[in-house]
Amino acid sequence: MAETRTAADVHLGSTPDDVLWGRLPSRHDAAVRTVAPGSVVTIDTVSHEGLLPDQGSDPVAFFGRHGVDPGGVLADAIDIVRDLRNDDADGPHVVSRPIAVAGAEPGDVLSVSILAALPRVPYGVISNRHGRGALPGELPRGADPVSVFADVVTRDGVDHGRLPVVDGGPRVVTFPLRPFPGILGVTVDSDVRPHSVPPGPHGGNIDIALLTAGSTLHLPVQVPGAGVYVGDPHFAQGDGEVALTAMEASLRLTLRLDVVPRATALRRFGALVGPVAETTEFLVPTGMDADLDEAVRRCVRAAITLLRARWGVDEHLAYAYLSAATDFRISQVVDLVCGAHATIRKADFDAVATCD
Repeated sequence: MAETRTAADVHLGSTPDDVLWGRLPSRHDAAVRTVAPGSVVTIDTVSHEGLLPDQGSDPVAFFGRHGVDPGGVLADAIDIVRDLRNDDADGPHVVSRPIAVAGAEPGDVLSVSILAALPRVPYGVISNRHGRGALPGELPRGADPVSVFADVVTRDGVDHGRLPVVDGGPRVVTFPLRPFPGILGVTVDSDVRPHSVPPGPHGGNIDIALLTAGSTLHLPVQVPGAGVYVGDPHFAQGDGEVALTAMEASLRLTLRLDVVPRATALRRFGALVGPVAETTEFLVPTGMDADLDEAVRRCVRAAITLLRARWGVDEHLAYAYLSAATDFRISQVVDLVCGAHATIRKADFDAVATCD
């Protein structure tokens, strides 16, 4: 599959010099680029699937077993395995080094708009391993990890992933692709690089499948410059991501980075304590916790805060509206910290003056 680049002010590749493996940036990580607010950046991402030690640490051999020619394996993936070490104490994800946005300060909000998410390869992998997923101790049945290869086919101009019904059989089960970054975040105000798996107020591995092209993620800035990064590219994911991974595969992402000053952010979002996504149809507050019930409760509180800030809705009326009109969804249950998100229809408030 030929790589396509959307016009952008800055391009960041995915060579070993451009990425971290298994950790997210901390305040001591220097930005690899600094851009003005409103800049458009293109970032190449590499999936960790096919690179990991339990898959042989040899992407050419791993994908070759599934019929991919050596030339069809990204050179960056080969170089990352050769030059970087993925420690057992680290997460699996390949994450871009941070990009700073000039003038962004703690208290501001960084709005990251996804303009394009383009596949770099015509295949991906769905894995269940480490006694993780929604059914630990049940699946996988054996001690070895299960990594399911899926290819891509185009039907009526729409890309679909394909899986077989039985192991080794023809790939006849199809599902539409909805490419998005599983990891999208800002740099934490810490001396220690965070593990790449659990998400948090900084964003990170939030795995919200709504974050396809045309959507935006609003993140509370933690350090001067914000230090935005991406990783864990997905071709498709169901809410919950129950097996452990989605269809993981490398993407070229094009993003616009905007800074919302603190005073404006308070009017739009209230006191933002975690990520808020936005699509053309929905505002999407989030809640996260190791306990899924608590994650949902935090999501409900975040939704009430958002309704009160954006439209001045009384607390008890916001609670009533959410109960009557808003879906609360499970983002994922596999990342040590569970995630929930709500889908608030913006059109429901067309007749209400905003507080902005």
